[in-house]
Amino acid sequence: MTFRGPDPDLSPSHHHQHHLLDWLDDSMPFLSTFLDDTYTGEAANEITSYEWWTQEENQANMNNNASLDATPIFNTFASSNNSQLLPQAELSKKRKQSTSQTTPNKTAAPQIWQRIAGETGNEGDRLLEEEGEVNKKMVVTGRKAQGKGNAGSSNGGSKEARWAEQLLNPCAAAIEAANVSRVQHLFCVLQELQSFTGDANHRLAAHGLRTLANHFPFAGIGMPAAPATFATTEPKLFRSAIIKFHEVSPWFAFPNAVANASILQTLSFDPSPRTRSLHVVDIGVSHGIQWPTLLDALARRPCGAPPLVRLTVAVSAVPPGPFSAAPPGYDFRSHLLRYAKSIDLNLQIDRVDDISPGSLALTGGEILVICAQFRAGHGSPNDRTAFLRSVRELNPDLVVLSDIEGSSSGEVGFPAGFARRAELMWRFLDSTSAAFKGRDCAERRLVEGEAARILETPAEAEAEARERWRERMDAVGFREEPLGEEVIDSGRSLLRKYDSNWEMRASPAEAVVALGWKGQPVSFCSLWKPHRRS
Repeated sequence: MTFRGPDPDLSPSHHHQHHLLDWLDDSMPFLSTFLDDTYTGEAANEITSYEWWTQEENQANMNNNASLDATPIFNTFASSNNSQLLPQAELSKKRKQSTSQTTPNKTAAPQIWQRIAGETGNEGDRLLEEEGEVNKKMVVTGRKAQGKGNAGSSNGGSKEARWAEQLLNPCAAAIEAANVSRVQHLFCVLQELQSFTGDANHRLAAHGLRTLANHFPFAGIGMPAAPATFATTEPKLFRSAIIKFHEVSPWFAFPNAVANASILQTLSFDPSPRTRSLHVVDIGVSHGIQWPTLLDALARRPCGAPPLVRLTVAVSAVPPGPFSAAPPGYDFRSHLLRYAKSIDLNLQIDRVDDISPGSLALTGGEILVICAQFRAGHGSPNDRTAFLRSVRELNPDLVVLSDIEGSSSGEVGFPAGFARRAELMWRFLDSTSAAFKGRDCAERRLVEGEAARILETPAEAEAEARERWRERMDAVGFREEPLGEEVIDSGRSLLRKYDSNWEMRASPAEAVVALGWKGQPVSFCSLWKPHRRS
């Protein structure tokens, strides 16, 4: 299906800012501030105002505060007296009262605890010793967090403070070894501690417990209700969540800004920018929120906008994965077209299932950009190579490849893979705690519920290190394209608005810019061009 914008010579009938605010109110309101310094100047201060969001946020916070006052969230570290070995009867009682999203099995857990308490020998002693060590670390972590006065903090994310992984990873190993008693024991401990509304450790325990329970459904332990995901929520909450997430976290906003700046850089090198159309193939997870910034920058170019801007959304070009789905009824195209009309930009939006030349309806003379954002890594290694080959057959002018920075560890097996995914999930939850200032809200729960699908990723679909991506791209006929100074500056400018624990590492020689959280890698964005055939 094709949606067309206005003719290039159409004159806007209303003030530019009026149309832009109309877009902000009714559609994808996020406009990346990287344009402030590089492209738009002082005018950007007007169009990037978030007053429209602040009013809604204040109202939402009032509602959230009211609900929190009615049902307090239990703080595991409220008292140093909680340093006794788990489980504690009082801890169990408070947790059940405070966590409405959990549905514990009231009969299975006590029976399991009685059986574990009756164990003798080295195994039973070892279980109690390990439990005591985790409990001590929880108390120490709580004291440090209280000292810092940060409700969303988890002691800087140090491994000593990350007690959830110290329970989840041994549980994954016990599942692999079919150690039923140890799995049941750890499930009971995790069930007492998990919460979708606690700090990052409690939330990781909740999401991790659900994932492990799918691998071991015979424990007889009640699991927390499944959190909402992008595919299961309402379109209104979905739109609000992705807007808010882009506003408070650079997890996706940073690669999007780098991608947009790279597209503008490619256009600046074209000798005839006013006569060639721009065709962007969107294979990403932005759900439309990435493009208003690019469209605005195109309309403001001193040499003028391209005569036609084509945006083709490739829905099924790669297997589905986290953040790729949208709820039924969500469609950003009409809003984006209305915004393009308001800035006098000729926009055409198509939606296709694959990226074959026939589906894309390629035309000679257009500038073709393939924007693959956090989608190429879904599927098996063979799927990834096949996708890159199909991209190479299109002979694009530029390929923007962004993905999660995977581990180069050669360890295989369920426990090792789960540990890597749990570590990535920790970074996500720790960063969202900082992004949302430790506050719980429906938007945060939704994006975290969607991110938790990372934990369910099969081994063959795990994220790869960017060195492996470099090998794949080279093998199918691509070469790295250097990052321009304006591209790097745009990313650096955007990152200033977020938490100081975010950092970027730019390497023009490698044509890649990396995003990190607290010194640990999160994602990368790289530029590629095909080796031209002689």
